[in-house]
Amino acid sequence: MREQYRCEVGEDGGAGKSRRIFFFLVLLAAVGGAVLAAHWPCVSAKALMLDDDQYLVENRLVQNPGWTSAKRFLAEVLRPSTVRGYYQPLAMISLMLDVAVGGDVDNLRPFRLTSLFLHVADSLLLVVFLYLLFGQIVPAAIGGLLYGVHPVAIESVAWISERKTLLAGFFALWCLIFYVLYVRRQKWRYGIICLAMYVLSLLSKPAVVAMPVLLLLLDFWPFRRFGRRAILEKLPLFVVGAAFSVITFISQSGTSTVKLPGESGLVRLLLTFCHNIVFYLYNFLWPVNLSWYYPFPKPFNLSHPAVLFGVIGTGVLIVVLLLSLRWIRCLAVGWLFFFIAVFPTLGVVGFHPVIAADRHLYFPMVGFLLAAVWLVSRFWKEEGKVFGLGRSARRGIIVSAVLLLGASEFILTRCYLVYWRDTESVYKYMLESSPDVMVLHNNLANVLNDSGKVDEAVEHFNRALELKPNSAEVHNNLGNALRDLGEIDSAIVHYIKALEYRPGFAAAHYNLAVMLAGQGKADEAIAEYRKALRLKPDDVDALSNLGFELAQTGKSGEAVKYYNEALKLQPDSVITHGRLGLALAAVGKIDEAIREFQIVLKERPDDVEMYCNLGVLLERQGKITEAIEQYRQALQINPEYTKAAELLEAALEKQKNLQ
Repeated sequence: MREQYRCEVGEDGGAGKSRRIFFFLVLLAAVGGAVLAAHWPCVSAKALMLDDDQYLVENRLVQNPGWTSAKRFLAEVLRPSTVRGYYQPLAMISLMLDVAVGGDVDNLRPFRLTSLFLHVADSLLLVVFLYLLFGQIVPAAIGGLLYGVHPVAIESVAWISERKTLLAGFFALWCLIFYVLYVRRQKWRYGIICLAMYVLSLLSKPAVVAMPVLLLLLDFWPFRRFGRRAILEKLPLFVVGAAFSVITFISQSGTSTVKLPGESGLVRLLLTFCHNIVFYLYNFLWPVNLSWYYPFPKPFNLSHPAVLFGVIGTGVLIVVLLLSLRWIRCLAVGWLFFFIAVFPTLGVVGFHPVIAADRHLYFPMVGFLLAAVWLVSRFWKEEGKVFGLGRSARRGIIVSAVLLLGASEFILTRCYLVYWRDTESVYKYMLESSPDVMVLHNNLANVLNDSGKVDEAVEHFNRALELKPNSAEVHNNLGNALRDLGEIDSAIVHYIKALEYRPGFAAAHYNLAVMLAGQGKADEAIAEYRKALRLKPDDVDALSNLGFELAQTGKSGEAVKYYNEALKLQPDSVITHGRLGLALAAVGKIDEAIREFQIVLKERPDDVEMYCNLGVLLERQGKITEAIEQYRQALQINPEYTKAAELLEAALEKQKNLQ
């Protein structure tokens, strides 16, 4: 079959064009419905994964939606303060908007819905792109369907912190669409919009930085316009891409870890390339036994079957693709599209502790579908017989095969989504395929500890320490579990161990301070709280607790300063308002103290202790009658509260003497 390229968009006239548009919309609706149905269980999923804590659970800016948070996300270019890693402001703002409509740790539905609808939109945009590129409605819809229901998309859809992947894919596909329109119609406004979509994609996640090269690849095939002009018109995109590459490297290295190519060695780098090229192709073609954590094979050399298979497979693949160029370009271009798109996450610069990840395939697999859809479109459209089959027979075979393949993907996707029902399930599933990964044992143990299964959690923490004895994080988390078991001395030992391995570990300083305070060692606790705040100045709990310990040692004036700093960051902290009231009272600022107590009682109208505190201050101001009302209110809530009864009796006696 001779390779050819001709766009049929707009070739029908009048009624034919209307029918074509209607048919196209029907297919879009069908694809969208299938993708929605395949991934719908993720809407009720309750699992939180790996770095969801910094993207949502502990991210103060995300949890406080508003212009202030949005400006911070946009302005913190080289050193993001709330997320370790690269600059990704649009992704963070997107999560913040979900919080604004009611999303939180206990209600993940808004996050899930947004991610699901983004994935549906990405699938439909792929249909539009493939249709504009090849002019065939049904093959384009096939490409979008197989993309949308494919199981490798689960990680990007169900994992909250991977909103960045979905959003980057959304804008990247718009970029491709407007580039096709630019080439077709030669109007600069489409080129400008294409550039704008590229920028928005990079602001979501910099993994699509290679987009200018992908557009040049499309110029080579199917547009066949590759040349000096094609290169020159991409210069603005190359400049933007270079700028974001520098920003990404600086922000990633400044807040997290980066492993440069020279640190791993050329042999390891080549083995990683070969392994991942075959690994991703295999996962795309045969998506069984998928995981969401793929550690490096051990040993990472040719003695490991996966590494050896990757090297052999890569060699065979390259030979096959080179030979295919004698007849068609689509296979080589499709593979190159995948390779170029996945290259930033292929391991040249190490950002992750894993060798591969399904989320890295989310946009690059468009390359595989690019080649597949072109081949399908040729068989779909060709007049006469091909391989002895007429057009109707060919179309019947294609539709049957796609329905079978789509149904298989649909079932696999539904099966994998079962594990996302809760965090414990998803970690246990990952440990089945990767039982010797420290971070999975550590994170599962945290989940078990939070759900009250402390003994089981300790087992996993100990297993994590067997795998990595010098892990400061695991020592800190094990300390938390032992604290919950009441083994305070053992907990302190592990907090100290954590600080030996990582002296600048703010959480360990804070946890150690809490334990020391509980043992009555106020001065030592104050010192640890101060260390924690030097490392993490916006830790509200550390600020409030430091103020409390200072007040306990008679330094109420200094305590007031820390309470006020804590309330600037978290104005609705009832505990801090109450503590501030006590400190203000201690330094003689009675009116201000009363206001703080009233704030507490507005939020906690059954707080009998606070009614008594308020009554005492009112007595100091000579407002005996009002004080009596507060004591009576406390007794009305708890008639057995002895302190309130004694204060009421004394106040009534004082009132009697004054009459």
